[in-house]
Amino acid sequence: MHTIAIANHKGGVGKTATARALADVLSRAGLRVLLVDSDHQGSLSLSCGLTDSNPCLANVYAVAGRPALPLAKIIRNIAPGLDLAPASLALAMADSELPGRRAIDFILADALESVAGIYDIALIDCPPALGVLVTNALDAANSVLIPSLAQPVDVAGVAMFLETIDEIRASPHLNPDLIILGILLTFYDQRLKTHQSSRAAMEAAGWPVLSITIPRSVRVAEAPALAKSIITFDPDNLAAAAYAELGEVIIQWLRKDKKL
Repeated sequence: MHTIAIANHKGGVGKTATARALADVLSRAGLRVLLVDSDHQGSLSLSCGLTDSNPCLANVYAVAGRPALPLAKIIRNIAPGLDLAPASLALAMADSELPGRRAIDFILADALESVAGIYDIALIDCPPALGVLVTNALDAANSVLIPSLAQPVDVAGVAMFLETIDEIRASPHLNPDLIILGILLTFYDQRLKTHQSSRAAMEAAGWPVLSITIPRSVRVAEAPALAKSIITFDPDNLAAAAYAELGEVIIQWLRKDKKL
């Protein structure tokens, strides 16, 4: 199983929409996909139609008074070939309760290892912060996809996140083999000079900016209310087409490197 963390320190950059759309693209391509909602806001779980997230990932971390459960016990089926490990507000207690426990950076890695034979790929939707949940996701991941807006403040945010990845990779005790899949520009409008200049600044810095961009569309924001991704909600939408292209690129990359 190949695990991709979808992460950025900033919120509102399309992490959840990206995880949800890619899950549909990859599962429809015949892969066995596990979505992991690692954000206590539970937006990914809600976008999958779950209103009852008990048990959830808080049980895997054994926080907020939740009894400890293996990952397999909290997983829900969402669609053919697509499962979800949900989250709830209880997961917010991880940052305050886990410090002081042993091996807290690898709780999620160990949990995913226990179901690795069941899935081809796992997608982790990370919270917009730097804490134990993000560290767990990056330590569990084989690769990381970084959604970002193309705005000056977001360029600065990506710079900070890349420093975090460097720290993770620099430690032999964490995840020195973590690969950056690329920076995915979301809500992108190539007509805007601010977007053009921000993208140029990222590329000039030598950052791995993907050629595929996700265009701005209100339909992406509307889809979760119906427990859908843009892929199933409006398959002819330009954002849906971009996510479909990104999914195919990921599949080809995994096959080329014999990760599938």
